[in-house]
Amino acid sequence: MSIIITLVIGLIAGFVARAIKPGDDNMGIIMTALLGVAGSFIASYGGAALGLYAPGATAGFIGSVIGAVVLLFVVGFIKKRQG
Repeated sequence: MSIIITLVIGLIAGFVARAIKPGDDNMGIIMTALLGVAGSFIASYGGAALGLYAPGATAGFIGSVIGAVVLLFVVGFIKKRQG
């Protein structure tokens, strides 16, 4: 059940991160959702493994949004360098 909750939080975090990050990414809704889910997994399990917060804590959602924003910046940087 924890993975399903992380997926749902990741979807929400991806859309929040897209709203926070300035600029035009030219990414579709699916790519935004995937980056949000990836950021959520990295931040949720990474932060809990480092002892920064307990699994399911509010800080986990904030970390998920931050992780998704960082991934959006990284993907945007890579896309600009390639084309």
